[in-house]
Amino acid sequence: MTTIGHIGSGNIGSTVARLAVAAGYDVVLSNSRGPETLQDLVAELGPRARAGTPAEAAAAGDIVIVTVPLKAYRDVPAEALAGKVVIDTNNYYPERDGVFPELEDGSSTTGELLQRHLAYAHVVKGFNNIYFKHLATLARPAGAADRTALPIAGDDPDAKRTVTEFLDRIGYDTVDVGPLAENWRTQRDTPVYVTPYGAFAEPVGTPADARTVREAVAAAKPQAG
Repeated sequence: MTTIGHIGSGNIGSTVARLAVAAGYDVVLSNSRGPETLQDLVAELGPRARAGTPAEAAAAGDIVIVTVPLKAYRDVPAEALAGKVVIDTNNYYPERDGVFPELEDGSSTTGELLQRHLAYAHVVKGFNNIYFKHLATLARPAGAADRTALPIAGDDPDAKRTVTEFLDRIGYDTVDVGPLAENWRTQRDTPVYVTPYGAFAEPVGTPADARTVREAVAAAKPQAG
């Protein structure tokens, strides 16, 4: 059975972990504060979950979710992730992360930054456009009439297939946006960011099928990050 490693276990990371455990995956959780700070979450998730350091989560995971503030992306352990499929959930918030000139001028995307840092991993952008409460409530079985889709972007077709299979197992369809250079289409302040799934004030969320997500992605205008 595939193990999902988590580098960062905040709102999105812990939500993905809950969905993964519910789908039968093992998870290894980590954060910047140490494994001992994750014991409550591990206890909640049960025997399929354990806590470790970021390097341990990277080494254990067949798929690794990176969900840290963008300003900390250089701290992600590159050597331990060589050859791994990495799902990058990061968004660029200058007020939190500081100013990244290459994102401001549009010469790079957040996914491309992480891919350059993780030169020997296979980065796929995902989970960055949905509110964590909606992510928790909108999962549906395959074939459900009200199944929701999430966009992904990546440069490696095999890695995107792996991520598509993972999302399918945890309850979501996918819309392939293209290479990491196109992941600006799913970032903050684009049409597909949060809005198709409902407002922040609506914790249950609204299903958004693949057509809805595809149209929102296509409506994006070029922007930074």
